[in-house]
Amino acid sequence: MSEDSKDVVKLGMGLIATMAALVLALLIASAKSSHDTQSTEVTEMSADFILLDRTLARYGPETKDMRGLIPVTIATILDQTWMEDAYRSENLERALGAGAEPFYEKMRHLEPRDDFQRALYAQTLQIGMELGQKRSLLLEETGGSIPAPFLVVLVFWLALIFASFGLFAPTNSTVVGVLLACALSVVGAVFLILELDRPFQGLLQISSTPLHNALTHLGR
Repeated sequence: MSEDSKDVVKLGMGLIATMAALVLALLIASAKSSHDTQSTEVTEMSADFILLDRTLARYGPETKDMRGLIPVTIATILDQTWMEDAYRSENLERALGAGAEPFYEKMRHLEPRDDFQRALYAQTLQIGMELGQKRSLLLEETGGSIPAPFLVVLVFWLALIFASFGLFAPTNSTVVGVLLACALSVVGAVFLILELDRPFQGLLQISSTPLHNALTHLGR
């Protein structure tokens, strides 16, 4: 407990605190970026559903059955993805895949009669491919963007830092209160990282409002 020992401990903990701060900031930025990306993809998917419905409506009355599949697919996505229990990636794959197969099957039987319908047919194919691409991106991103070793190392560093606080701190209510407040703040930051890394469940889940809006606008 000599002064030299205290100085060495302070230097070591200062180094660990700096690394922990950098890693914590990196994890929060990565989780927030992943959350925002998936939220944007859901919004773009909702817009694509509306655009697909409008394109089929311009094509002609022969696409009525195909248009009927769009609200069914959206409703299935809402029911199976934003569930009360938990989000699972196979729910999204099942919901989108169930509507894709009959949609493309019906599209194969369409026979464009003029250049206008041929252009709309090509646009419909393009929108369908974009929806499939967004589905694949969402499925790939549901595994989480935060590597587990990062969190393990971060928690270990934070435990060392708080252990060093207790080496030299006097035992009184003020110190205990300050250390407790610091611990709760760090726990809150780690909790925020985990919540952002699970965008379809928890307190910070992605809003389903864009898909609800798309469902409302279909057929207008």
